[in-house]
Amino acid sequence: MKSSPPRSNIILIGMPGSGKSTVGVLLAKQTGRAFTDTDLLIQSDTGRTLQNIVDRDGYLELRRIEERVLRSLLLRNHVVATGGSAVYSSEAMDHLKADGVVVFLDADPATLEARVADFGTRGLAKRPDQTFQQLFDERLPLYRKYAEITITCAGLSHEQVVGEIMDAVENLC
Repeated sequence: MKSSPPRSNIILIGMPGSGKSTVGVLLAKQTGRAFTDTDLLIQSDTGRTLQNIVDRDGYLELRRIEERVLRSLLLRNHVVATGGSAVYSSEAMDHLKADGVVVFLDADPATLEARVADFGTRGLAKRPDQTFQQLFDERLPLYRKYAEITITCAGLSHEQVVGEIMDAVENLC
């Protein structure tokens, strides 16, 4: 029986402030992969900031754009930092998982709020009446659903998180 080739990408999911972009750059350097931040791809694709999209067209439009951008990715040997709302699209997540190991950077709400000065300028794809805690509670089951690896980030430096990911990916493959 022929085995399938190893998946070449490492996909980072988690809430804003979990460290996806920072850890992603460090992880890419440590593993010899390229780095892609899908929030930046969305901004480049639309010529707008995420916050501008949310303010002018609403959070659902940002989710639609994100899904389209994620489903169009054809990457090999990358570390991909997704937007926090990527997990709302099963089609996008299935596409990413086809050639990637999904890693959830799990950080508690207090840690996230300490890391992000103002969630009001982050371009969050959330309902206007939704609190950060409600958003966290809504997304947590989705992160757990798609994650093949979960890294608990509380109390760890970015470098320690990278080490944990590298060990977990090696053990998975």
